[in-house]
Amino acid sequence: MTAEAVQPIRVCFIMLKAYPLFNQETESLFGGAEVDFYNLSTELAKDKNYRISFITADYGQKPIEVREGVTIIKSLDFSGNLAMPSLRLWRALRTADAQIYIRELCSAVTTGVALFCKCYGRRFVYRTASTVECDGTYLRENYLRGKAFVWSLRHADAVLAQNETDANNLSAITNAPVQVIKNAHRLLPLQQQPQDKILWVGRSATVKRPELFLELAKQLPQMQFTMICQRADNERQYDKLVTAAKKIKNLEFIPRISFHKIHEYFQRAKVFVNTSNYEGFPNTFIQACKSATAILSLNVNPDSFLDKHNCGISCNGDWQLLVDSLRSLLEEDRCVKMGVNGKKYVEEYHDVTKIVRQYKELFEKLVKCNLTTPVDKPCVPQSR
Repeated sequence: MTAEAVQPIRVCFIMLKAYPLFNQETESLFGGAEVDFYNLSTELAKDKNYRISFITADYGQKPIEVREGVTIIKSLDFSGNLAMPSLRLWRALRTADAQIYIRELCSAVTTGVALFCKCYGRRFVYRTASTVECDGTYLRENYLRGKAFVWSLRHADAVLAQNETDANNLSAITNAPVQVIKNAHRLLPLQQQPQDKILWVGRSATVKRPELFLELAKQLPQMQFTMICQRADNERQYDKLVTAAKKIKNLEFIPRISFHKIHEYFQRAKVFVNTSNYEGFPNTFIQACKSATAILSLNVNPDSFLDKHNCGISCNGDWQLLVDSLRSLLEEDRCVKMGVNGKKYVEEYHDVTKIVRQYKELFEKLVKCNLTTPVDKPCVPQSR
């Protein structure tokens, strides 16, 4: 902390579906963006020089709770109209009374937070959640929301991306500077476990292509596969997936595992498989790496890190290559070396104690310039 900063820096995270991470008794859907902010907020809350709040949706909890040092503020519920930011969200933003508001995931909520910060003279930080909001896909598919999203980013005091490719693409689209800060995770000591499974973890969202993992299990009947797949929005698709999974003898299907226990399954895996069409930087990749589990990806390979660090294989959308690569990884336990490389990679680039220092540096710059810089002019030099 700088000598000038006497009072704690007040930072508010906004991620509506993150409450189940704070309260394990709440069994509701969340994704990688929620995990990202949960890790960051709880780690920052350990520092007495920061006062951390977190706005979530209404899960029936008290209006204000404190969990893991983070003040959780209840806002809107998902039964209402989410097309426009609601009065309850605005009220929650005012209750937080933060100097800095940070949001991940492009939506009308993002525009609402950006507008709030502009109206009340607060600093706004945006962090990308997926490749589609960086490569122009979201803008093409959501014309009006896309325009509002670009406006939000151009009025942000800092824009953060998960990898260099996304940062470059988003900067070109919005003409706004973008800096890279990698996803943060707590690195737990490895427990000695027999690695004997091929693992898939995710939601049943269409973009995740979970049905392909079922096909992969059929291709290798001599191996044991485990699929942890939580229901996404498409209920009919999920029911069909469950029915199909039950017919595959070498596949164990698990609807849900607590985030705080999922590492046990990664540590039991020889290979973690990702079948998604696209992602930003999957938190499941980091979970695999910190468990010394090799990664096999059909499409996703942010900044080609799987190749650069030799911690997995990317198949560039080639299905047959995915099948052949899995066989190759299992021969003579070739996956073991990649798992060890993944562990080294994650320790260097994704340790939350290292990543949080980058956020502190950013937040301290924002607070310092808050005293001298007009609110409508970003004040943090953005460089990669």
